[in-house]
Amino acid sequence: MKVNFTQIGKRIAEIRKARHISQMELAEMTDLSISYISHIETAKKKPSIETLIKIVNALNITMDELLCGNQLYDPNTYQTDIDLLMADCTIAERYFLYKMLQSAKEILRDSQWSTPDKKQ
Repeated sequence: MKVNFTQIGKRIAEIRKARHISQMELAEMTDLSISYISHIETAKKKPSIETLIKIVNALNITMDELLCGNQLYDPNTYQTDIDLLMADCTIAERYFLYKMLQSAKEILRDSQWSTPDKKQ
């Protein structure tokens, strides 16, 4: 199985931006260079586990959250993305989005919709 460093880099950038942390700030928090952070986020460099641990600690997330989607079977696919999307929502916005997801789920199941690869 190959590790998807592009996905890992994108997730680091998304989480960093959602937390309003610049690349310079993340570099300072991890004792890494700004250019190295940039190269990780764009998958030009493949970080070591030690480097990823520094990054997840600085971003206050778990390694599981960072690596979500890199597994062959990942029951939490999109959970971190949903959490990030809702992180800055008001209570009213969260409720509205929850009701939309609930309705969409019912429609998908009623129509027996599935992804092209038939995973459910």
